[in-house]
Amino acid sequence: MSGDGLNGTPLTGDFANGGVSFWYRQIGEPDRRAALPGPREYDVAIVGGGYTGLWTAYYLKKADPGLRIAILEREFAGFGASGRNGGWLSAEFAGSRERHAAARGRQAMIDLQHAMFSAVDEVIEVARAEGVDADVRKGGLVHVATNPAQDRRLRAELEDLRTWGFAEHDMRLLSRSEREDRIRVAGAISATYSPHCARIQPAKLAVGLARAVAALGVDVFEGTTVTEIRPREAGGKGGAAAVTDRGTVSAEYVIRATEGFTASIKGQHRQWLPMNSSMIVTEPLPAQVWDEIGWRERELLGDEAHAYCYVQRTADDRIAIGGRGVPYRFGSRTDERGATQPRTVAALRQIMVTLFPATAGARIQHSWCGVLGVPRDWCSTVHLDHTTGLGWAGGYVGSGVTTTNLAGRTLRDLVLRRETELTALPWVGRRVRQWEPEPLRWLGVQAIYTLFRAADRHEGARSARTSAYARLANLISGR
Repeated sequence: MSGDGLNGTPLTGDFANGGVSFWYRQIGEPDRRAALPGPREYDVAIVGGGYTGLWTAYYLKKADPGLRIAILEREFAGFGASGRNGGWLSAEFAGSRERHAAARGRQAMIDLQHAMFSAVDEVIEVARAEGVDADVRKGGLVHVATNPAQDRRLRAELEDLRTWGFAEHDMRLLSRSEREDRIRVAGAISATYSPHCARIQPAKLAVGLARAVAALGVDVFEGTTVTEIRPREAGGKGGAAAVTDRGTVSAEYVIRATEGFTASIKGQHRQWLPMNSSMIVTEPLPAQVWDEIGWRERELLGDEAHAYCYVQRTADDRIAIGGRGVPYRFGSRTDERGATQPRTVAALRQIMVTLFPATAGARIQHSWCGVLGVPRDWCSTVHLDHTTGLGWAGGYVGSGVTTTNLAGRTLRDLVLRRETELTALPWVGRRVRQWEPEPLRWLGVQAIYTLFRAADRHEGARSARTSAYARLANLISGR
């Protein structure tokens, strides 16, 4: 494919749409590991070879080298969101702070936020210690407002965060000169900055972490599809089990770490909704473009739109930008090919050019998509039931790069029956009701994102306050 296409979107001669992600196109897909050779017994079986499963195995094996641990992965470790995301190693945590505080008190939610601050540095330190070169650059995070309604939300959010443990050094409002010195965004009215964020190359982290886990003696089985997870027998006898297409794995504990693919497991169809997110990446941009934009510190960038975007400057001077495309497919289906609709590619490119007019001539080199897990209350959770032997973590709603690390360390403590500061955090043990059956689920999600897009158009055109469309969307979503 070459020349112009996708409704006028400039493409490079080697444009690719679909596959796993640009991140894997850049480094090459890893060699596949062997599949499960048949029925086996372990102390801990982890279903899913993404960040959650890998971090859980890593910390468990470090804490108790004698544990027999297996990871069961349908494709290859890092195939899903772990290798497709926007590369935000961010301290942002999904869900309502008030809901988490209701579980164990306001201070517990503040403790959770501080744990997220620490988790950013924990990931960076483990990557360094394990020799994982993931293009890490801790330049912080900038959120920008480009119309009066967004500006009001940004300032209100900052004021609210002050009550949740965010000090001035954790997040602050940038002056105009500071904002322009960092990243020059067209039409920016205001912006906040937090140092608690680093850019990463997601696939490099996933591949490196999988290599480190395997080196510790964890059995990583790929090409192995788990179809069902079974609890221990009544009374807590025997082991839990992961039923696969290559035999059943029995274990003292079975941990579900499947995030956006959870609906593929028997009995889990309505647990977490697989929300689709799409990305594009440009060709490497010339020095004169960067002279106009700035962005020397490689901060991560997000906006205050309701249908928000997330952006990074890559190690090789591209812009990678993501956002919602087709947000949800009927029946919790997922598009494993990773192809992105032409209109989504065009929309993401338009957002990029609006933010950075200097990129108008930049060509798009790759587009892809993936799914993330969304609980019904939009709040992440981690849990382990010692009676059934079943545990899980996820529902990160797009904030999983850092949260998976916190989940892995928390699951370690839960499996080892340790009472720690991590196991006391308010996201531990949350129970969330299921999503509605179809077609209500599909209709609801379509309505939510139609309203969010309408709200963005309304605010951009004439409203200085958050649009009523957005308030209605939040009411339907249950956020």
